[in-house]
Amino acid sequence: MASQSLNFYLLCVGSGGFRKRKHDNFPHGQRREGKDVNSSSAVMVAFKLFQQELDTRHDKYERLVKLSRDITVESKRTIFLLHRITSAPDVEEIMNESESKLEAVRQKIKQVAQELWGEDMYQYHRAITPGLQEYVEAVSFQHFIKTRSLISVDEINKQLVFISEDTGEENDTISSDLDDKPLCTWSLKVTPVDYLLGVADLTGELMRMCINSVGNGDIDTPFEVSQFLRQIYDGFSFIGNTGPYEVSKKLYTLKQSLAKVENACYALKVRGSEIPKHMLADVFSAKAEMIDREEGIS
Repeated sequence: MASQSLNFYLLCVGSGGFRKRKHDNFPHGQRREGKDVNSSSAVMVAFKLFQQELDTRHDKYERLVKLSRDITVESKRTIFLLHRITSAPDVEEIMNESESKLEAVRQKIKQVAQELWGEDMYQYHRAITPGLQEYVEAVSFQHFIKTRSLISVDEINKQLVFISEDTGEENDTISSDLDDKPLCTWSLKVTPVDYLLGVADLTGELMRMCINSVGNGDIDTPFEVSQFLRQIYDGFSFIGNTGPYEVSKKLYTLKQSLAKVENACYALKVRGSEIPKHMLADVFSAKAEMIDREEGIS
């Protein structure tokens, strides 16, 4: 078979079967001489504008990705701080510190709103959605600790409206009347999908809070968390497979967190009087690890 292919190739070469392209007879450096591109043509001008627009959009996307990472990091630090509330003697101090950290996160979100001013947010949504989800998780965790209820998406969006004085070039002339300064309003709305995904992640933090509370002798918090998680799970069950793919994927994790909390409540109710309080956290942690292994095997 190989010899037949070689004979066919030699036959074609010998009979002129393969044509040479026109520019093959020219040296490599002289192929395009005499055909200079007219940079002032309408086509080149249009493509330069396209290049500038795409470069501007890519640069903005990268800036938004960086801001989203900063929002994610600061929101995680707020969540870690709030977990200390189960063992800290001064609860009010931790709540005030968490509020200051969330305010710093909102300033980052304000920068995102300024970047998206006049733009279609959904074109850059993929760049900012991780940070928004983490912020929803942090602010809803703080709200649950305060009120034992779930914060609504409207309440979150009200906190993301920023009003500031316009700082332009005209500030060189000092005005004695501060009311004459124009005010700029920046806002960023959390989408329903980001809100649902943030609430789904909240259930994992509530499960950890439940286990930590039991270890510190708090018997009431696990039952409050269990009832709250059941309500959230019922709400997500109504969505089912009709919602976004990410929501249905996190529904399984939500179910795992609810099962661990319910097992902790069951052990408290049935065996709470038999187990010393300082050993309850170890018992529940062992149960949680056993549930994870069983689910991994299945």
